[in-house]
Amino acid sequence: MKATIFDYGAGNLHSLAKALECAGARVVIESDPVSAAATDLLVLPGVGAFGAAAARLAPARDRLRDALENGLPCLGICLGMQLLFDSSEEGAGEGLGYFAGSVSRIRARRVPHIGWNTIDDARDPLLARSGLGIAYFANGFACRPAEESAVTSWCRHEGDRFAATIRGGGVLGVQFHPEKSSSPGLRLIRAFIEETGR
Repeated sequence: MKATIFDYGAGNLHSLAKALECAGARVVIESDPVSAAATDLLVLPGVGAFGAAAARLAPARDRLRDALENGLPCLGICLGMQLLFDSSEEGAGEGLGYFAGSVSRIRARRVPHIGWNTIDDARDPLLARSGLGIAYFANGFACRPAEESAVTSWCRHEGDRFAATIRGGGVLGVQFHPEKSSSPGLRLIRAFIEETGR
């Protein structure tokens, strides 16, 4: 399977590429959003700021959204999950709008939310298969879906409860970093690749 990581130009993608390769994918890093859609699996990584990333996506926003709606598998990690929504308080620009809703700052005293945290109310078989009960987070913003039916697990930081994972069609969004979440995180990536490669 060809997995294309869309590079927003914001950081080191080495650990994510390595995790995908260990899961059996052939990894390509692509900075052109049009070319990024020509793949078996689109990966929106968790590095960068919403406004800058949305600007990089903008030339192919409609094409990428159409590709997702037509069944292109996608893994959105942290910022990548947030880009699957309409907009964010973090910066200007439009997300892909695959999931209705927006992204807002976490309502807590300690922001950003960094470190290991529990995944609650999980109802995604991939989470059960991977044994992922805790995960590594690094986020100051969180997704607020218009419809909570697509949310497949939750996380709580201080008093704020927000979506930890969301699913729709072939799209999986995770607010945490599976590539930094030890063996269960790597198993989650492998399980998603196996599922989408059927």
